[in-house]
Amino acid sequence: MLEAIKLNVNNKSMMSSFKGKDFLQLSDFSPEEILFLLEEAKELKALQKQGKPHPYLSGKVLGMIFEKSSTRTRVSFEVGMLQLGGHAIFLSSRDIQLGRGESISDTAKVLSRYVDGLMIRTFAHESVEELAEHASIPVINGLTDLQHPTQVMADLLTILEHKGKLAGLKLCYIGDGNNNMAHSLMEGAVKVGMDITIASPPGYLPNGTITEKSIKAGKQFGSTVMITNDPVEAIKDADVIVTDVWTSMGQEEETEKRLKAFSSYQVNAELCKYAKEDFIFLHCLPAHRGEEVTAEIIDGPHSVVFDEAENRLHAQKAILKLLLA
Repeated sequence: MLEAIKLNVNNKSMMSSFKGKDFLQLSDFSPEEILFLLEEAKELKALQKQGKPHPYLSGKVLGMIFEKSSTRTRVSFEVGMLQLGGHAIFLSSRDIQLGRGESISDTAKVLSRYVDGLMIRTFAHESVEELAEHASIPVINGLTDLQHPTQVMADLLTILEHKGKLAGLKLCYIGDGNNNMAHSLMEGAVKVGMDITIASPPGYLPNGTITEKSIKAGKQFGSTVMITNDPVEAIKDADVIVTDVWTSMGQEEETEKRLKAFSSYQVNAELCKYAKEDFIFLHCLPAHRGEEVTAEIIDGPHSVVFDEAENRLHAQKAILKLLLA
């Protein structure tokens, strides 16, 4: 069981392994590092709930670049920096020269002279990689069309809180497999010993490269990855059920096509009968009730979506602390 891993380094050594590192995708991190991040998140959450100050980032400044709008990402990162004793600066594409043609490399080099870290929420994953390549400070991927690693850290924290473990559980993702959540869930699940199944219609399967790498990592860490078109097959005996919107930001022109393609992939009471009786339901939000999930499920007793949303704050604080302190 991965929870029983005895770290072969002390806490100081583990913390130093994060110092100055980028947080772009979960495949960059070892199982020990991911579990260590989760423990840090649990400790920071406990301090916050107890009302105890924890100014680990006093005097530090995070620059937040948003080319995609957000509720949870902006508020959780900004509040997280404040609770850690630092500051956050919101930078939309309308506010900085990046939106008017300045190169990503120049932007990275300039902002590295002003702030201690950068978080970016954008479309192309290549933009985040280029920013990280040219920045001399840590870069955090707040979301791209390909990956959503900070959300999945919050998901893993939520599962750990409600299930008491990660290794040995089965996670089922239903919906658009060629989606940032599906990709990051695959990368995160296999690193912590969870089996993952993804059910998507033809034409919407996960990225092949990420799938192959996740299958390979799963063999190393004792996890399995299954991709199928059959939602019933995927959800059988699932401990955790996850879905996401069928039409993501930037795909609005495909809405009608996607509604037809995903019509039999709705997470509803009939489908959930095949999962374990004590399954939990996660959704990164915002949700479209009546499309990818029914109100009966997302607002029902199995749903932990608001615990999940809160845990964005605590998981991201752990990432900020370890990268910037």
